[in-house]
Amino acid sequence: MEQNGTSSPLTDAVRELSAQLVSALASGGHSPVSAGTAVTIGDDELGLAAVRVVGADVLLPSVLHGTPPAPVDLAVCEKAVLAYPPGPDASATSMWSHWAMTRTLAGLGAPAAGAAPDGAEPDATWLEDLPWQALTHQLALLAALAVPAADNAVARVAGSRTVDLARGFVRAVRRRGWLQAAGAGRWLALLDGVPDTLGLDAGLDFVAGMGGDDPRVALHVRAARLLRPAAGVEPL
Repeated sequence: MEQNGTSSPLTDAVRELSAQLVSALASGGHSPVSAGTAVTIGDDELGLAAVRVVGADVLLPSVLHGTPPAPVDLAVCEKAVLAYPPGPDASATSMWSHWAMTRTLAGLGAPAAGAAPDGAEPDATWLEDLPWQALTHQLALLAALAVPAADNAVARVAGSRTVDLARGFVRAVRRRGWLQAAGAGRWLALLDGVPDTLGLDAGLDFVAGMGGDDPRVALHVRAARLLRPAAGVEPL
């Protein structure tokens, strides 16, 4: 189920940053030789924490639209990676989120000091045998990894369990878990072998209508629509 309406400075900062990203994804008209409009909200402690929570999606407009990111966004992402490295007891999702940020920075020409040697991936075998409900939950948390031409262990697990993920998407919608549904829908928009009976496009429209006032939901839905083959977005 969705969380209640409690708020905090960090939650508000994450929502503000997500709203900036939704706007940047919607515009998408920057010249491929000029930097996009900055989306980050500052490099103070709160701003860096918000960037770390949103993760690699801070750079998603550049990844999906093929435009250079604003230099300030690259700088803030690099600072966030260094300020909030995963500790020895970090969860697997935190490890993967950190990896995604460093991998995205490297792909945009800004290798981060916090990257693993040779870009080594964290372990993903723990995902392989999860029940479909838990798998959907974890993949929704890692939706920032759902990008064109994704080639990593998480994406491979997701690609091998599209039916389970489709079931999880339906379950999230029925439970009004809009953020989880949006994250799962983003993965499904990227993957082959999604059952036609799912009606993903209509499902995404429904999620956007019911949960789109949350910019985190709107961000994943917007990304999913850009990832759909019918949207005409070429893989990067």
